[in-house]
Amino acid sequence: VNRLVQTSYEHAPYFRFRHGIENPLRFRIYSVWTAAIIAGGQAKRLGRLDKWALNVGGQRIIDRQLAVLGGVAEHIFVVSSDPHRFRSLGLRVCADLIPDTGPLGGLYTALVRSPTEHTLVIACDLPFLAAAFLRYLATQIGRADAVMPRTEDGSQPLCAVYTQNCIGAVRAQIQRGQYRMSALEEVIRVTHVGPAEIAAFNRDGKLFLNVNTSNDHLHATELTALKPNHIKSERRY
Repeated sequence: VNRLVQTSYEHAPYFRFRHGIENPLRFRIYSVWTAAIIAGGQAKRLGRLDKWALNVGGQRIIDRQLAVLGGVAEHIFVVSSDPHRFRSLGLRVCADLIPDTGPLGGLYTALVRSPTEHTLVIACDLPFLAAAFLRYLATQIGRADAVMPRTEDGSQPLCAVYTQNCIGAVRAQIQRGQYRMSALEEVIRVTHVGPAEIAAFNRDGKLFLNVNTSNDHLHATELTALKPNHIKSERRY
């Protein structure tokens, strides 16, 4: 069974680039078959509320994410320190294999529990994901261990594609007590998708807007009020 499905551009009308690719028929699209949502624990800066359950544009953030990921991934699951909070979603939920190790521990659990070679790893506080951009990330993996967006604010390790090759490096970093996600880039082969590439998918500037505080939540809500964003799920759960 192929862990990544390869299909030609001409057979994927849903995927259109605006980067000026001269010969799109030679370009190949890879579908990421597993997506893991890193939910972690409750957010202290949001009064210990669950970020994934916050309402943005009339939908919980996680419902917005599932609507997008359903058109990208064959397998979707959640990684959390408290799986019981997700029972109502009807999704597979994996408890942290190494508790109290932050997002890096979530990444480790996601890769170990993933049934495929390539895993799209997403933070639970990103309400404005774009399926076209996530598919584009998948095409860039090449021979790298991971492909990661890099904006003017830095790398985005929780909106990235990782291979199983990363498991050993992540585990070693945890064992050393180095929980910073940024340190991982020093020990794995990373392909970065830069601002110029990102811009084609981020014309409204909100692709990587994350909800960490009440002000972030208010801002995200205001953005959807200014421009309604009704996402229809491509898959049933």
